[in-house]
Amino acid sequence: MLREMCKSKIHAATVTETNLNYNGSITVDKTLLDAVDILHYERVQVLNINNGTRVETYVIEGERNSGVVCLNGAAARWAQPGDKVIIISYCMVEDKDARSWRPKIILVDGNNKLTKHLSS
Repeated sequence: MLREMCKSKIHAATVTETNLNYNGSITVDKTLLDAVDILHYERVQVLNINNGTRVETYVIEGERNSGVVCLNGAAARWAQPGDKVIIISYCMVEDKDARSWRPKIILVDGNNKLTKHLSS
């Protein structure tokens, strides 16, 4: 049996911009993506801390060390600059490994700079 587990989490990132006229997705600073092992075009769930809603989309790599977190396309109507979001990706883990599974989790500051790794 496989269990769907949290693979990666960027906690309390700040939305820096929205772009309604882009085809879709969320653009995220590549430094943050590398820290939690999220790939370009990987599916993610984005949780808006400000309004309690969730949206599912895919990631586009933003410029390294830019701090960018930009909701694109339809998701641009879902958040506004300044909103805090949690970005999560998931993976399938064999049942025998699930209890010892540990995701990669990071905290960021108000400028979306990595402040702490919570992974064990």
